[in-house]
Amino acid sequence: MAIVINSFLLDVLKDQVTPALGCTEPIAVALAAAKAKETLGSLPEKLEIKVDRNIFKNALAVGIPKTKEKGLYMAAALALVAGKSEYKLEVLKDITEEDILKAHEIINSNIIHVAIAEKIVGLYVEVSAFCNQERSKVIIKDKHDNIVLVEKNGKIIFKQELVSTDKVSLKENIKKMTVRDFKEFVEQIDINELGLVINGIEMNKKMAEAGMNSEYGKALSGGICIKDMNYREYAKFLTSTASYARMSGYPLPVMSCAGSGNHGLTAILPVVAVGEKKQMDDEKIIRAVTLSLLVTIYVKSYTGTLSPVCGCGVAAGVGASAGIAYILGGSLEQIEGAIKNMIGTMAGIICDGGKPGCAFKLSISVDAALESASMALNDIVISSDDGIVDETAEKTIQNLGKVSTDGMINTDKTILEVMLGKCQ
Repeated sequence: MAIVINSFLLDVLKDQVTPALGCTEPIAVALAAAKAKETLGSLPEKLEIKVDRNIFKNALAVGIPKTKEKGLYMAAALALVAGKSEYKLEVLKDITEEDILKAHEIINSNIIHVAIAEKIVGLYVEVSAFCNQERSKVIIKDKHDNIVLVEKNGKIIFKQELVSTDKVSLKENIKKMTVRDFKEFVEQIDINELGLVINGIEMNKKMAEAGMNSEYGKALSGGICIKDMNYREYAKFLTSTASYARMSGYPLPVMSCAGSGNHGLTAILPVVAVGEKKQMDDEKIIRAVTLSLLVTIYVKSYTGTLSPVCGCGVAAGVGASAGIAYILGGSLEQIEGAIKNMIGTMAGIICDGGKPGCAFKLSISVDAALESASMALNDIVISSDDGIVDETAEKTIQNLGKVSTDGMINTDKTILEVMLGKCQ
């Protein structure tokens, strides 16, 4: 049975932990636009884009890598100029300064049109490209790089078959797992199987280093040398500087988790920071980060890929609290306690789009994750009589998902109305 679970969880990691260049919402649109252009076989004369509210919201103010621009129009225009769909979430990695100038020309020609796809639930991107009498269409659903339909002139070139009733998605199957399963996995799995996690640690630390010399990094450090920081200061510094650099458009990929680069930063970097400052061996750090990633994916299976709740602060923060508790020697019960403490503390943070300011939320989330783990290690856990905290960590996560999906159904619409109101 352990072999089956280990194989399944490795598949989950391979599916949900992937490199991404730039915020994954505009990048998902760039991926669809690049595929639509490739399918059309020429530069479109018109590009129509429809996205769900969360894609629109998250892409509104976030920086595009290698540019000083923001948003969906630039992402789509760059995809038309130099995007390559074979790169998936690194679709824009080959762009140059000349490509940016060409993208501006495309935007100024007003051939790109963006609208919100009404009555759509879940992640959704639809791009239709037109040239002369030819037309192509590409649809992405449920996952940022999950192309489910490619058409040309009404003829289906590719269509993802419906999942059979006896074979649900990896993300659905993980709901059958428990925190105990995740802990046993990270302790049993051959470390050589976790190359993806090792790569994620290296990639995300590079992004953190890129942000250290920014104004944000200098303000956070307050003149304190990294080597003089305690593990709490270092964990917050490492995570938030990485987020600030990434959301400002710094041209480096990060290892994402559950479809989000900021999730990947939050799930990985605080655990790494604690391990480094506590002088843990590399293997212990890698296993703790793996636990953090799996718990993050588990939470996201209930809250949804995109949601009104800040997934970076809440879902990945919950994962980080579990990883931190583990690396500090916590028992299964204490790891579960850290998860309960984190959800009982941070459940209400909203997502108001991707932007450099996300770094502030990540900083607060890391602080709460550290505190939640610390309290749990001292056997202090929020009572199951309190709020949405329940008897088990799993049930508490399910409650968080219910609040995020059923309870906040109109929240995204209101947040978007406020954000768009500022543009008028």
